[in-house]
Amino acid sequence: MRTREFSLLNVAFRRSMDTARETSGVSKKKVECFYDVVSPYSWLGFEIICRYRPIWNLDLHLRPVFLSGIMKATGNQPPAMLPKRGEYLLKDVSRMAKYCQVPVNLPKDFVNTVIVKGSLLAMRFITAVDTAEPQFLEPVSRELWMRIWSRDEDIVQPESILAAAKKAGLSSDKSQELLKMSTSPEIKNRLKETTDEVLKFGVRANIL
Repeated sequence: MRTREFSLLNVAFRRSMDTARETSGVSKKKVECFYDVVSPYSWLGFEIICRYRPIWNLDLHLRPVFLSGIMKATGNQPPAMLPKRGEYLLKDVSRMAKYCQVPVNLPKDFVNTVIVKGSLLAMRFITAVDTAEPQFLEPVSRELWMRIWSRDEDIVQPESILAAAKKAGLSSDKSQELLKMSTSPEIKNRLKETTDEVLKFGVRANIL
């Protein structure tokens, strides 16, 4: 399989040169979107690719990864940890959000929200959703982004994740089941494998 890879800020895409064919005979381009809800840039890229999926005739595959793991493996630091980059990031995210019409509102305590708290449990939960209830992957991911990047709400505590799942349409019982599943070795390993996969094919420098 031939592929093309490119990254948009903190969201990575991989497009296969092969195509999926619908029953109508119209070919669709396969695109994989690798993302982490801890990144506002991931949200922007996610919404753009979802928005234009029917227009661009895409066979879109959403692939949750753990951004902190990528940062650690590549020796990078989050932009917010570098004063000048952090200053630019705050302006750029607001500008890009307005342009892309995505309701981003930066959290009051940016560093604590993004760097200290992180997104590990949230991304494991999303991975569990992808494994057991993939039809809810897009809305659950979006609701977690809305919590952290639009309403300045928590995504670390289990009750916060359950609230996002409920808003996305998952039942209480199923959400509890997925939350329990998210702590299993199977889900932990799957998230790690997908993160390793994105490292292997190469998340290049941000394209601004």
